[in-house]
Amino acid sequence: MAENGSKKPRIVDSDESGVVIRPASSAGPSGGEQPKQVTIPTEVAVLPVRNMVIFPGMVVPLTIGRDRSRRLIDAELPEQKIISTICQKDPGVEDPRPEDLFEVGTAVAVLKLLQLEEGQQSIIIHGLARIRVREWLATEPYFRARVEVLSETVREEDTETEALMHNARNLADRVVELSSNIPDEARTVLQNIEEPGPLADFLASNLQLDVSARQTLLEELDVNERLRQTSVELQRQIEMLEMSSKIQSEVQANIDKTQREYYLRQQLQAIKKELGETDDQTADVEELRRQVQSSDMPEYAREEAKRDLSRLEAIPAASPEYNVLRTYLETLVELPWNTSTEDKLDINRARKVLDEDHHDLEKVKKRILEFLAVRKLAPESRGPILCFVGPPGVGKTSLGQSIARALGRKFIRMSLGGMRDEAELRGHRRTYVGAMPGRILQEVRKVGVNNPVFMLDELDKVGQDFRGDPTSALLEVLDPAQNDNFRDNYLNMPFDLSKVLFIGTANTAAPIPPALRDRMETIDLPGYTEQEKLQIAWHYLLPRQLEQNGLKPHQAKWTEQAVTRVIREYTREAGVRELERQIGTVCRGVAAMIASGEARSRKINPQRVRQFLGVPRYENEVAMRTARPGVATGLAYTPAGGEIIFVEAAAYPGKGELTLTGQIGDVMRESARAALSLVKSRAEQMNVDAESLTKKDIHVHVPAGAVQKDGPSAGVAMFTALTSLLTETPVRGDVAMTGEISLRGPLLPVGGIKEKVLAAKRAGIKTVILPERNRKDLEDVPDEARDSINFEFKRTVDEVLEAALEVRRGKAGRSRRKAGK
Repeated sequence: MAENGSKKPRIVDSDESGVVIRPASSAGPSGGEQPKQVTIPTEVAVLPVRNMVIFPGMVVPLTIGRDRSRRLIDAELPEQKIISTICQKDPGVEDPRPEDLFEVGTAVAVLKLLQLEEGQQSIIIHGLARIRVREWLATEPYFRARVEVLSETVREEDTETEALMHNARNLADRVVELSSNIPDEARTVLQNIEEPGPLADFLASNLQLDVSARQTLLEELDVNERLRQTSVELQRQIEMLEMSSKIQSEVQANIDKTQREYYLRQQLQAIKKELGETDDQTADVEELRRQVQSSDMPEYAREEAKRDLSRLEAIPAASPEYNVLRTYLETLVELPWNTSTEDKLDINRARKVLDEDHHDLEKVKKRILEFLAVRKLAPESRGPILCFVGPPGVGKTSLGQSIARALGRKFIRMSLGGMRDEAELRGHRRTYVGAMPGRILQEVRKVGVNNPVFMLDELDKVGQDFRGDPTSALLEVLDPAQNDNFRDNYLNMPFDLSKVLFIGTANTAAPIPPALRDRMETIDLPGYTEQEKLQIAWHYLLPRQLEQNGLKPHQAKWTEQAVTRVIREYTREAGVRELERQIGTVCRGVAAMIASGEARSRKINPQRVRQFLGVPRYENEVAMRTARPGVATGLAYTPAGGEIIFVEAAAYPGKGELTLTGQIGDVMRESARAALSLVKSRAEQMNVDAESLTKKDIHVHVPAGAVQKDGPSAGVAMFTALTSLLTETPVRGDVAMTGEISLRGPLLPVGGIKEKVLAAKRAGIKTVILPERNRKDLEDVPDEARDSINFEFKRTVDEVLEAALEVRRGKAGRSRRKAGK
């Protein structure tokens, strides 16, 4: 190309047959003989080319592939050596038309025709001069056009031209210097090109430009402007090459550093091997490094692990900090950062699992299925945290296990009862000796997935002291809006808990802090009726206890009457935990008889129940307790479910003081004082001597003194007991009551109606007196209890006395008639 560039033709003359071109006056670099002049016809064959712009002076090969191009070569060669090449505007057009070609092209001389394999052809061409198509003469069998040769604008002996040429050569030298694939001979070629036009064309033909930019340079006839544009492109290429060189140097430096460290480590290992030293520390570090690289931890955790690995290498194995750092790295590697189990969100399957594991609890099951349905339709949604509230033994924990089985997830149960140290949940900082992650991350690490069903048991029994409040850590854990960035003190980096399905349990919701309770959706699980306990025992407890005690169903055949007797006489609870223990006791007795050869099987009837369990533990005390005035039966709600309580009142000479015993809380003490004040305010109405009350001390006692009692719902029972005492009228033995009183006499509503009614049903109560405003709560009471108990809804304490007290005699009768007026 150097030779072609130095022999740049110039227009000297023209005639009817074409344009006569002869070379410039300067000789080529070889100093050889000047070439002959060349005549470019005015009518020439046109060869379309793709992705290539031919400049004057270029010598390039072209592959002939299209049929029209083949016909051109066959028709023109060898008679006519001069043709024109014009670049296509769109290289994707396979059969171009004249409008698909640029207007300006290059007249070229065909130097050689080469026959390739499989019939392919190739020609070697030499660019002669710029041409412009004046008129298209034919498109078949190949393109022919009338053309004109374009002359360049050259400023002779111009200082600007010389400066542009000098600048272009310098830039080209810099490109050659930065490019490893350009030979140094290219600089010699550049120095031998003396005219500006050929220099610009030579540089333009060798620049890495797109077709449009090349075509722009081809159509530029002002040589100075062409040099200027070429210099701009050269400068851009220099910047790109310098940046590439810089990047390559940085990459090479990093590679060299890595290789150097690798060689040094190998040498260090070889030295230790020669010295006979053990290399357990190096092996540990390498194993940890491999685990960090293959783990699924996020990038921020991986970077922290790499920094700690570098520190671990520099710490002696005997140092205490070595084990601390190693344990921390092992924790990072073992945490399931992105390991999950796939949910099985089949609602019908979940319903079947819940029905298999739990009897009744229809409302609870319905809410759980709704929860799972939302998870199925909106997997990314962050729904509420469920919290099961109910007395012991009603199936709260087993419900969480059923949810895990229905979803196909792993199950974690963590008891919070008695937890007082916040660090048990959040972990300890690594600065402390024996530091470890909190219980939450420990359990997640143990199951190996980041989306288990995590049951937080006994939320109502979390304590607090000088070591902190564990519920403050639970505020973050149980908040779907922020638990994706849970930060354990030991880990000291965020861990995503948003995929964990948290479920809380509590016996009562009152002790749970309001802020924590607000983050959960409470689902109440009340106690069971006798019939429900019978069904649970028959379908769940009996088969389980027979299996656990190694018995076949035919070896211990239970009757329904036997199970009923266990429920009535040996248990008194809201749940079924004690019932299962008593059934297990009977099964173990049968197993002992069979194992000793005393019997091959036993039929468990009520008589056999007494044989194995002894005398009944519970009996109906209501009639005995209310046989005398001053005793009333109340209903209470405790964390263990509903209970009946007895309010006993006694009067004796004194100074009008009130004594309260039986582990009564502040609220119940206030209810007792309000009941006494209400009785005193109605003394005349009840035909009681108000003056005599000032000379009597009254003692109100609530038996079962070892049990803490509190709440306002015993107010009506206390008022009834005091009225019964002062009017010497006993309370009906089959009546129990609940309600809060006021000093004006109206009966106020209370909570826990369902649990209290179930307790009355277990105790054999026939009539339950409730506040009128609690009538709506009767809908939640099971049908079995509603059908066997007479409910009386009262608005005032006067109506309660009418229903609760026996028919009065003597002054009591007179007071009743007076009260009824």
